[in-house]
Amino acid sequence: MSALVDRLVAQVLSLEVRLLACQARLTARTDPEALHELRTTVRRLRSLLRPLRGLPGVEQLEVAASGVGQLTTPLRDREVLAAYLLEHGQPEAAKRRMAQMDVAYPTVATSPEVIQLLMILDAFPRFLRASQRQGLLKGLRKRIEKRLAKQWKKLDHTLHDPAHDRHLLRLLIKRVRYGIEAYPELDRLPKAAMPRLKSAQAALGDWHDCWQWLLRAEQEADLQSCVAVWKTTMTQAERRADRVLDKLSAACFKS
Repeated sequence: MSALVDRLVAQVLSLEVRLLACQARLTARTDPEALHELRTTVRRLRSLLRPLRGLPGVEQLEVAASGVGQLTTPLRDREVLAAYLLEHGQPEAAKRRMAQMDVAYPTVATSPEVIQLLMILDAFPRFLRASQRQGLLKGLRKRIEKRLAKQWKKLDHTLHDPAHDRHLLRLLIKRVRYGIEAYPELDRLPKAAMPRLKSAQAALGDWHDCWQWLLRAEQEADLQSCVAVWKTTMTQAERRADRVLDKLSAACFKS
């Protein structure tokens, strides 16, 4: 038990350092990956916290992390779109969005959401240690294993639903994947799980990009020239995602 708690505290501190580094990079506008790394770090934190729900301090930290996610999702979507437009011969449309991002980066760094998250995260190891002293972490390993198994079971159920929602599947795959990475010593999944999950996440990500870009094109006139290509690409991405999901199902789940 003590080793598990020590590892949890170490992970929290590591994530805090990464978030502070991302915050500094956003402020300085030093690289285009800072926002993406901020988001993946927050996602890893949320995956670490999900099995700990019910413990002191977890709810407040989850709410703060969710706030940063909500703040940065549309900005990351715009960032990815700008990169696509630049790569596919639409420099003017790309530059307009990149200029918006240049203003957004330092704004995110000093946002109330990021500041609140860092403040609560800084105090969280003390909550864990206090919970440990009070005996609230007894059975923690079983609690985490149970939550991870529940996530896997939900993915299984959704994957085998003939009317499955690709959006929901994408989210569930992310949760399962990052849950495995957060607690590798508790991983009881088939060996094929991680590579299949990564492939499925990538395929669904391509589909999701086209889907949300087409929605944007309904409001942003300078994207109209891309609509035909995106419709075709989205159809291809749907087929590819379905094939990858079939492989995930065959490799990791019973029929």
